[in-house]
Amino acid sequence: MKKLLLSLASAMALGQTVYAAGADDPLRTMLIMDKLEILNNDENTRVWEGSFYIGYDIDKLYIYSDGEATKDALEFSQNELVYSRAIAPFWDIQAGIAYDKYSSGSRTWGEIAIAGLAPYYFESRAALLFNSEGNVGLRLDLEYEALITQKLILTPSLEAEFYSKDDPELKLGSGLSSLEAGLRLRYEIVREFAPYIGITWDRNFGNTYDYSPVNESNLLVGLRFWF
Repeated sequence: MKKLLLSLASAMALGQTVYAAGADDPLRTMLIMDKLEILNNDENTRVWEGSFYIGYDIDKLYIYSDGEATKDALEFSQNELVYSRAIAPFWDIQAGIAYDKYSSGSRTWGEIAIAGLAPYYFESRAALLFNSEGNVGLRLDLEYEALITQKLILTPSLEAEFYSKDDPELKLGSGLSSLEAGLRLRYEIVREFAPYIGITWDRNFGNTYDYSPVNESNLLVGLRFWF
Protein backbone atom coordinates (compact mmCIF):
# COMPACT_ATOMS: atom_id res chain seq x y z
CA MET A 1 0.00 0.00 0.00
CA LYS A 2 2.83 2.36 0.88
CA LYS A 3 4.49 1.73 -2.50
CA LEU A 4 1.18 2.34 -4.31
CA LEU A 5 0.65 5.66 -2.52
CA LEU A 6 4.21 6.71 -3.33
CA SER A 7 3.69 5.83 -7.00
CA LEU A 8 0.47 7.82 -7.19
CA ALA A 9 2.07 10.79 -5.47
CA SER A 10 5.03 10.68 -7.88
CA ALA A 11 2.75 10.57 -10.90
CA MET A 12 0.74 13.53 -9.64
CA ALA A 13 3.91 15.47 -8.93
CA LEU A 14 5.02 14.94 -12.54
CA GLY A 15 1.69 16.21 -13.85
CA GLN A 16 0.71 12.81 -15.23
CA THR A 17 -2.87 11.56 -15.48
CA VAL A 18 -3.53 8.36 -13.54
CA TYR A 19 -6.27 6.09 -14.91
CA ALA A 20 -8.03 3.42 -12.89
CA ALA A 21 -8.34 0.54 -15.37
CA GLY A 22 -9.29 3.03 -18.08
CA ALA A 23 -12.39 4.21 -16.22
CA ASP A 24 -11.48 7.87 -16.75
CA ASP A 25 -11.16 7.44 -20.52
CA PRO A 26 -14.15 5.36 -21.64
CA LEU A 27 -14.90 4.37 -25.21
CA ARG A 28 -17.40 6.88 -26.64
CA THR A 29 -19.48 7.21 -29.77
CA MET A 30 -21.37 10.17 -31.22
CA LEU A 31 -23.43 10.86 -34.33
CA ILE A 32 -23.78 14.53 -35.30
CA MET A 33 -26.03 15.58 -38.18
CA ASP A 34 -25.01 19.21 -38.62
CA LYS A 35 -27.15 19.78 -41.71
CA LEU A 36 -30.23 18.02 -42.96
CA GLU A 37 -32.01 20.55 -45.14
CA ILE A 38 -34.11 21.33 -48.19
CA LEU A 39 -33.41 24.28 -50.49
CA ASN A 40 -36.16 26.31 -52.13
CA ASN A 41 -34.83 25.88 -55.70
CA ASP A 42 -36.63 24.24 -58.60
CA GLU A 43 -35.02 20.85 -57.87
CA ASN A 44 -35.92 20.92 -54.14
CA THR A 45 -32.29 20.03 -53.44
CA ARG A 46 -31.68 17.96 -50.30
CA VAL A 47 -28.43 18.65 -48.45
CA TRP A 48 -26.79 16.67 -45.67
CA GLU A 49 -23.59 17.01 -43.65
CA GLY A 50 -22.77 14.82 -40.70
CA SER A 51 -20.14 12.84 -38.85
CA PHE A 52 -19.79 9.83 -36.60
CA TYR A 53 -16.92 8.96 -34.31
CA ILE A 54 -15.90 6.14 -32.01
CA GLY A 55 -12.90 6.32 -29.72
CA TYR A 56 -11.25 7.83 -26.67
CA ASP A 57 -10.09 11.30 -25.64
CA ILE A 58 -6.88 11.13 -27.67
CA ASP A 59 -7.59 8.62 -30.44
CA LYS A 60 -10.77 8.38 -32.50
CA LEU A 61 -12.05 6.96 -35.76
CA TYR A 62 -14.23 9.39 -37.74
CA ILE A 63 -16.65 8.98 -40.62
CA TYR A 64 -17.63 12.21 -42.41
CA SER A 65 -20.28 12.51 -45.09
CA ASP A 66 -21.82 15.44 -46.95
CA GLY A 67 -23.61 15.83 -50.25
CA GLU A 68 -26.58 16.95 -52.26
CA ALA A 69 -29.40 15.16 -54.04
CA THR A 70 -32.37 16.36 -56.06
CA LYS A 71 -35.76 14.68 -56.30
CA ASP A 72 -34.40 12.84 -59.34
CA ALA A 73 -30.80 11.83 -58.57
CA LEU A 74 -27.66 12.20 -56.48
CA GLU A 75 -25.68 15.33 -57.35
CA PHE A 76 -22.58 14.48 -55.32
CA SER A 77 -21.39 13.03 -52.05
CA GLN A 78 -18.04 13.38 -50.29
CA ASN A 79 -17.25 10.67 -47.74
CA GLU A 80 -14.23 10.23 -45.49
CA LEU A 81 -12.85 7.61 -43.11
CA VAL A 82 -10.02 8.98 -40.99
CA TYR A 83 -8.01 8.19 -37.88
CA SER A 84 -7.92 11.25 -35.63
CA ARG A 85 -5.43 12.01 -32.86
CA ALA A 86 -5.45 14.98 -30.49
CA ILE A 87 -2.21 16.94 -30.74
CA ALA A 88 -3.15 19.98 -28.63
CA PRO A 89 -6.18 21.23 -26.67
CA PHE A 90 -9.05 21.52 -29.20
CA TRP A 91 -6.90 20.38 -32.16
CA ASP A 92 -6.74 17.02 -33.94
CA ILE A 93 -4.63 15.74 -36.81
CA GLN A 94 -6.31 13.21 -39.10
CA ALA A 95 -5.31 10.77 -41.83
CA GLY A 96 -7.29 8.36 -43.96
CA ILE A 97 -9.16 8.05 -47.24
CA ALA A 98 -11.92 9.98 -48.99
CA TYR A 99 -14.36 8.81 -51.62
CA ASP A 100 -16.22 11.29 -53.85
CA LYS A 101 -19.22 10.24 -55.88
CA TYR A 102 -20.61 12.55 -58.58
CA SER A 103 -23.29 11.98 -61.18
CA SER A 104 -20.50 11.85 -63.79
CA GLY A 105 -17.95 9.65 -61.97
CA SER A 106 -16.08 8.96 -58.75
CA ARG A 107 -12.64 9.40 -57.18
CA THR A 108 -10.77 7.92 -54.23
CA TRP A 109 -8.28 10.12 -52.40
CA GLY A 110 -5.66 9.83 -49.71
CA GLU A 111 -6.22 12.49 -47.05
CA ILE A 112 -4.41 14.40 -44.32
CA ALA A 113 -6.42 16.94 -42.31
CA ILE A 114 -6.31 19.17 -39.28
CA ALA A 115 -9.45 20.11 -37.35
CA GLY A 116 -10.08 22.23 -34.32
CA LEU A 117 -11.10 25.48 -32.72
CA ALA A 118 -9.28 28.44 -34.31
CA PRO A 119 -8.82 31.81 -32.55
CA TYR A 120 -12.06 33.68 -31.86
CA TYR A 121 -13.85 30.29 -31.59
CA PHE A 122 -14.06 29.47 -35.29
CA GLU A 123 -14.63 25.76 -35.82
CA SER A 124 -12.30 24.88 -38.66
CA ARG A 125 -11.10 21.95 -40.74
CA ALA A 126 -8.56 21.84 -43.57
CA ALA A 127 -8.16 18.63 -45.60
CA LEU A 128 -5.35 18.00 -48.10
CA LEU A 129 -6.28 15.37 -50.71
CA PHE A 130 -4.22 13.50 -53.32
CA ASN A 131 -5.17 10.81 -55.82
CA SER A 132 -3.61 8.43 -58.34
CA GLU A 133 -4.28 10.85 -61.23
CA GLY A 134 -1.78 13.29 -59.71
CA ASN A 135 -4.41 15.76 -58.60
CA VAL A 136 -4.10 17.52 -55.24
CA GLY A 137 -7.07 19.09 -53.52
CA LEU A 138 -7.60 21.35 -50.54
CA ARG A 139 -10.96 21.65 -48.76
CA LEU A 140 -11.52 24.31 -46.12
CA ASP A 141 -14.45 24.60 -43.70
CA LEU A 142 -15.07 27.44 -41.26
CA GLU A 143 -18.04 27.89 -38.93
CA TYR A 144 -18.88 30.22 -36.07
CA GLU A 145 -21.68 30.00 -33.51
CA ALA A 146 -23.06 33.28 -32.18
CA LEU A 147 -25.42 32.88 -29.21
CA ILE A 148 -28.32 35.32 -29.47
CA THR A 149 -29.97 33.60 -26.50
CA GLN A 150 -29.25 30.29 -24.79
CA LYS A 151 -31.51 28.55 -27.34
CA LEU A 152 -31.32 30.80 -30.42
CA ILE A 153 -28.00 30.48 -32.28
CA LEU A 154 -26.82 32.18 -35.48
CA THR A 155 -24.22 30.22 -37.48
CA PRO A 156 -22.30 31.76 -40.40
CA SER A 157 -20.21 29.28 -42.40
CA LEU A 158 -17.78 29.22 -45.31
CA GLU A 159 -16.57 26.29 -47.44
CA ALA A 160 -14.00 26.41 -50.25
CA GLU A 161 -12.37 23.85 -52.56
CA PHE A 162 -9.12 24.09 -54.54
CA TYR A 163 -7.51 21.63 -56.98
CA SER A 164 -4.13 21.48 -58.71
CA LYS A 165 -5.46 20.01 -61.98
CA ASP A 166 -8.62 19.97 -64.07
CA ASP A 167 -10.74 16.84 -63.72
CA PRO A 168 -13.25 16.91 -66.60
CA GLU A 169 -14.87 13.64 -65.53
CA LEU A 170 -15.88 15.10 -62.19
CA LYS A 171 -16.34 18.59 -63.70
CA LEU A 172 -13.73 20.11 -61.38
CA GLY A 173 -11.36 22.87 -62.47
CA SER A 174 -7.92 23.80 -61.20
CA GLY A 175 -7.39 26.64 -58.73
CA LEU A 176 -10.30 27.92 -56.67
CA SER A 177 -13.06 25.54 -57.70
CA SER A 178 -16.06 26.44 -55.56
CA LEU A 179 -17.16 28.60 -52.67
CA GLU A 180 -20.20 28.31 -50.43
CA ALA A 181 -21.25 30.83 -47.80
CA GLY A 182 -24.15 30.17 -45.46
CA LEU A 183 -26.08 31.78 -42.63
CA ARG A 184 -28.33 29.60 -40.46
CA LEU A 185 -30.47 30.47 -37.46
CA ARG A 186 -31.44 27.53 -35.27
CA TYR A 187 -33.59 27.11 -32.20
CA GLU A 188 -32.49 24.40 -29.77
CA ILE A 189 -35.66 22.83 -28.43
CA VAL A 190 -33.17 20.72 -26.51
CA ARG A 191 -29.43 20.79 -27.15
CA GLU A 192 -29.66 17.56 -29.14
CA PHE A 193 -32.48 18.69 -31.45
CA ALA A 194 -32.74 22.01 -33.30
CA PRO A 195 -34.74 23.08 -36.38
CA TYR A 196 -33.32 26.00 -38.36
CA ILE A 197 -33.80 28.34 -41.29
CA GLY A 198 -31.15 29.98 -43.42
CA ILE A 199 -29.71 31.15 -46.69
CA THR A 200 -26.78 29.91 -48.79
CA TRP A 201 -24.78 31.35 -51.66
CA ASP A 202 -22.95 28.94 -53.99
CA ARG A 203 -20.47 29.93 -56.71
CA ASN A 204 -18.22 27.91 -59.00
CA PHE A 205 -15.05 29.44 -60.43
CA GLY A 206 -12.68 28.96 -63.35
CA ASN A 207 -13.06 25.78 -65.35
CA THR A 208 -15.44 24.40 -62.73
CA TYR A 209 -17.80 27.20 -63.69
CA ASP A 210 -17.34 26.29 -67.37
CA TYR A 211 -18.27 22.68 -66.60
CA SER A 212 -21.11 23.62 -64.26
CA PRO A 213 -22.13 27.32 -64.22
CA VAL A 214 -23.39 27.69 -60.65
CA ASN A 215 -23.91 31.11 -59.07
CA GLU A 216 -27.03 31.11 -56.93
CA SER A 217 -28.56 31.91 -53.57
CA ASN A 218 -31.22 29.79 -51.88
CA LEU A 219 -33.37 29.90 -48.78
CA LEU A 220 -33.53 26.70 -46.77
CA VAL A 221 -35.12 24.90 -43.85
CA GLY A 222 -33.37 22.19 -41.94
CA LEU A 223 -32.80 20.13 -38.83
CA ARG A 224 -29.71 19.61 -36.67
CA PHE A 225 -29.47 16.76 -34.19
CA TRP A 226 -26.94 14.62 -32.38
CA PHE A 227 -26.80 11.68 -30.02
